[in-house]
Amino acid sequence: MDDTESTTTSADENTGNLCDNPTRDTLAEGLLGLLKPTVDQLDDRVRATRISQLELKQQIDSLNEELAKVREALNNHPDLDPYVKKLIACKHKVTVVLNVLQASQDRLNEIRRMINKDKPVHTPVQFQPSTEPEQSTSGIVSDHPSIN
Repeated sequence: MDDTESTTTSADENTGNLCDNPTRDTLAEGLLGLLKPTVDQLDDRVRATRISQLELKQQIDSLNEELAKVREALNNHPDLDPYVKKLIACKHKVTVVLNVLQASQDRLNEIRRMINKDKPVHTPVQFQPSTEPEQSTSGIVSDHPSIN
């Protein structure tokens, strides 16, 4: 074989045989039969992806509108810093009053404890009524001599 001779045939030489070759037609139908389910499945998935992308775009647009409303609401809010400072000052005052009340209650409890500790045990004194009831200037008779 000579090195200058080519064993490949050109496409121009075989273009006339495309329609007349039954083996080639059968082979093409077999390849299409193998590839068609994959191409159809790929086409369905591309269609589903496009639909989900459209739904996602609609949701993103809706979310963007909601965020615009939130941004607008945040820009229109009143300045709350002075009110927060007043609340902190009130909280401080309430804490001070609570501490004073707690200290007062602790002192009162200590005084009660000391009173109960120092209180002498007294036996009740019984009064002996006199035999004759005394008359007071108001005309009321009393059995107790100190009431008169």
